[in-house]
Amino acid sequence: MSPLPASVPALVRTRIRAAVRRPARLSPEETQERALLLRLCSLLLQYPDDELAASAPGLAATIEALAPSPAAGHLADFTTWLTGQETDAVERHYVETFDLRRRSSLYLTYYLHGDTRRRGMALLTLNQRYRATGWDIEGGELPDHLPVVLEFAALMGPGGGEAPLRQHRRGLELIHRALTDAESPYRHVMTALLTLLPPPTDADRAAVAQLVAEGPPDEEVGLDPYGTYGEGEFAPPGTFVPPMAAPPTRVPPADPTTTRMEGTR
Repeated sequence: MSPLPASVPALVRTRIRAAVRRPARLSPEETQERALLLRLCSLLLQYPDDELAASAPGLAATIEALAPSPAAGHLADFTTWLTGQETDAVERHYVETFDLRRRSSLYLTYYLHGDTRRRGMALLTLNQRYRATGWDIEGGELPDHLPVVLEFAALMGPGGGEAPLRQHRRGLELIHRALTDAESPYRHVMTALLTLLPPPTDADRAAVAQLVAEGPPDEEVGLDPYGTYGEGEFAPPGTFVPPMAAPPTRVPPADPTTTRMEGTR
């Protein structure tokens, strides 16, 4: 979007920019299909357990029946890959991609707030948004987990329902870039999602570049710096690295003298 002339009052410029980024008014049919696309993105970004694997052919058929659109085409590319894989292979790829690499984590507030106390407040605010609409998260997942945010958007519609997606647009761009760099098939799902959102601004692109170079804010929480795993970089594409085991808990033997004294009380 080209800069507006300085002669335009600041309030007017703000409203014009908001109108450009706001979703266009949709017909009831378009709203319904958009909700279905968002719900499909949510399902396909969830952990690929046996239940999802069993429903993959049905999901592929649903996507094929959608009206032609860029989003539907990208989702079809993903389900073509998904239905041709063994469940355990998809599970390994999912864990490697989303659980072991911070650059493609599905927890959106991390990209905006990093490992800081502000992230806790952002999670609370997001959860309050859900509860204000009467929607409670099931399954114990954090409110910023992308499949959760997508399900909320599908339920509540393009206005307030999709507001968290627009707020975290830069994080979504970074996830998409990381998946594309890793040549993960999940990049097709992210591409489908991004086609449903307003295009990024120059400020968005600059912020994403800064995130790539510097990472999100960091604080004394004790997590590794952004973009690393353990002592080095994340595993290269195609490599599964199991999580590091926690050290065993050592319980010192009880002092027999203390035990006898406690028994006499």
